[in-house]
Amino acid sequence: MTIELHTWNTPNGRKISVALEEMGLPYKVIPVNITKGEQMAPSFLAISPNNKIPAIVDPAGPEGKPLSIFESGAILLYLAEKTGKFLPKDSPAVRGEMLSWLMFVATGIGPYSGQAVHFKHHAPEKLPYAVNRYLHEAERHWGIIDARLAKRRYMLGDSYTIVDMAVWGWARAVPFVLGDDAWEKLPNLKRLFDEISARPAAQRANALKDKHAFKTEMDEEARRNMFPQNVKRAV
Repeated sequence: MTIELHTWNTPNGRKISVALEEMGLPYKVIPVNITKGEQMAPSFLAISPNNKIPAIVDPAGPEGKPLSIFESGAILLYLAEKTGKFLPKDSPAVRGEMLSWLMFVATGIGPYSGQAVHFKHHAPEKLPYAVNRYLHEAERHWGIIDARLAKRRYMLGDSYTIVDMAVWGWARAVPFVLGDDAWEKLPNLKRLFDEISARPAAQRANALKDKHAFKTEMDEEARRNMFPQNVKRAV
């Protein structure tokens, strides 16, 4: 049965599209235009209560009932366990290591990179303290990933797993987050990013942006819908 992928062309969305492609699961993309506020529609909130993409609906969930899942790390883990693919060897120690790094991406890489982008590129007021704080933390988190990859091919060793997919989803944004010279400082991350990007599944995942009308312009409408707190402050 076909999984519904409710998504937009973002780092967290790309994590799930590459996982679905790698795992060979049939799915259809349902674009959620976050620049037009579609993430606040009641129909989407019923799937993703935190009004964030991505989210999936698996019609063949446990006991054969439809299941909605939100949060990209949770979705990756669900899909891997559903298929038995791209998981490390089944031992408590290795599973714990996988969960540690999966959560590291979800709670560190994503939030700090996202906030760095916001305060560098989108905040209505340029706040040096905020820019410095989030850039520092983004650089620190990506440096931890790069150091990890200096000693192993993939995040968990010799096997390509959902942790690498999670890293890859955000890695394309590294120059936008950290600056044009970021790849020079993160050579091991760049190696992983290039290797995964060359995989057919990643190429198909990237091609989704050409099949769907993903709006990328940060115009006034997009700012109102993506940063509603600024509208509230102005009232």
